[in-house]
Amino acid sequence: MKPFSYSALPSKVTFGFGTLRLVAEEMQALGCKRAIILSTPQQVDAADALLAQLGEMAVGRFYEAAMHTPIDVTERAVAEVIAVNADCTVALGGGSTIGLGKAIALRTDLPQIVIPTTYAGSEATPIIGQTQNGVKNTERTLKVLPEVIIYDVDLTLTLPIGLTITSGMNAIAHAAEGLYAKDGNPVIQMIAEDGLRALSSALPLLYANPLDKEARSNALYGAWACGVTLGSVGMSLHHKLCHALGGTFDLPHAETHTVVLPHAMAYNASAAPEAMARIARAIGVAEAPLGLFELAKSLGAPTSLKELGMPADGIEQVVTLAVKSPYWNPAALDASRLRVLLQNAYEGRPPENMA
Repeated sequence: MKPFSYSALPSKVTFGFGTLRLVAEEMQALGCKRAIILSTPQQVDAADALLAQLGEMAVGRFYEAAMHTPIDVTERAVAEVIAVNADCTVALGGGSTIGLGKAIALRTDLPQIVIPTTYAGSEATPIIGQTQNGVKNTERTLKVLPEVIIYDVDLTLTLPIGLTITSGMNAIAHAAEGLYAKDGNPVIQMIAEDGLRALSSALPLLYANPLDKEARSNALYGAWACGVTLGSVGMSLHHKLCHALGGTFDLPHAETHTVVLPHAMAYNASAAPEAMARIARAIGVAEAPLGLFELAKSLGAPTSLKELGMPADGIEQVVTLAVKSPYWNPAALDASRLRVLLQNAYEGRPPENMA
């Protein structure tokens, strides 16, 4: 066994069916009495139900969370937090809502209770990405790690199948890239592989029957495991490309991860053979990059950046952003190879081994 270092992230995690009922109890444990409820315009009904459930313990609401955490939206939310004198945030939703809660915490130090309704996994990380003027910047700090995460499987039963698949693939990306992280360790490798197994087995079952409760439970558990991986070790080329694509062209977050993942894995495959073997074993395929591509395709997920709305002339801009700031990646960053990767992803071609 090689020497390693591992620090567990200090969030409290509650997992099960019907756990939404525990929000007031968790607020009390944090010493909080005045919550502001965060959500998106698409989840108003669920957020309002939570608002009613909390009664006098909820003093405000802000339902304008948006993809890629735009700073102007955060500024409006912080103003509302101050106006209602909130002492905590309760975020109900997916990555956009969770990102807003983190952005508020970064500016106010308010404790966060997070109730994820998708499989993105960002709730389990001390990472925040914020967008301003078409540029998305990412920061890692424990200030944005939620104090409490409540996983209620019941809230995922009505998640549309398209978002079920793409947010699940988004989580898979965290675990896959985490397996070749420079600062990886045996604990996170174990968690990452478990997350990959759980999600890759649950997603086909949910594609066949979105109301399969056991598959929903396994998928949500897998999302947590993949999120822990993302939060515990460094990410590389795949996440850099997705942040550049999302921040620059406002592409949908989960769908972008779904499209890019097989191609980023192919780019790094020859430089990270052990990680590729672990991924392939966990998802039950012979070859990780092609297996991930075929998994997404078989589940009706998008496979091209073109169909997500990326402009044809945008590849060079993303290449420039991908090599602009130094970061560790298993394979050396080469502009010509990145152009091939992005062209393949743009056209929806199978991933190309770039050894």
